[in-house]
Amino acid sequence: MSELALFIVRTGFLAVLWIFVFSIISVIRSDLFGQRVVSRVVDANAPQVVSAPITPAAPAGLISEPSGSSATKLVVIEGDRSGQTIKLDRREITIGRSESNDLVVDDEYASTLHAKLVLINNDWLIQDLNSTNGTFLDGSKVGTPAVVKLNTPVRVGKTVFELRA
Repeated sequence: MSELALFIVRTGFLAVLWIFVFSIISVIRSDLFGQRVVSRVVDANAPQVVSAPITPAAPAGLISEPSGSSATKLVVIEGDRSGQTIKLDRREITIGRSESNDLVVDDEYASTLHAKLVLINNDWLIQDLNSTNGTFLDGSKVGTPAVVKLNTPVRVGKTVFELRA
């Protein structure tokens, strides 16, 4: 093999090796710091597929509170935080591995910002935030925001939780 051919093969191998190293660094970085997530349920310019009716937002003082039959707490029933209860006193609950989330799911199958629960029209909707392994509502993968009924299991990684009254 000539000197020139050997030099080209070595240079090509080195370039492929560096591309591989940079791709690994990129994956680790996105896993550690997460991806930027826009906190909007409905984007005005995007095509809309909605599983619950959406009404215009009420003025700040006129937001209705959940009715008596609505969920008041989130209870973890499986996983390392089994038995944990979170009071549903906000309109949005974040779920994921990051310590900044309301429900911290500490396992390798959960993303940094995995999913969120959003209160709309007295219904809690689960929205997957483009997680790697998905969010499952009653055994079905969540693609678009879906209404979570009382005592229906939601799985994020190895953790399963339910909304209860």
